[in-house]
Amino acid sequence: MYLHLGQDVVVPSRTIVGIFDIENTSISKITKEFLGSEEKLHHVINVSMELPKSFVICREKGENVVYISQISCATLKKRAAAGNGD
Repeated sequence: MYLHLGQDVVVPSRTIVGIFDIENTSISKITKEFLGSEEKLHHVINVSMELPKSFVICREKGENVVYISQISCATLKKRAAAGNGD
């Protein structure tokens, strides 16, 4: 199965480590440090230039890839639970 993250970006569900609400989690110092370090490693991909609502951490080829999405965390979780990614 695949999960549609917005625009033309889909990821295999098996690679997803977690789906997070960007507004609630980016307050944490640890989350800020994690996102900052992943950005320095060029592991962050903005799915859209719209206001970000969530981020999805995937493990691909032994490395983290962080997708920043304009789709809400709740919607992404529903899509993942439904298994259809639509």
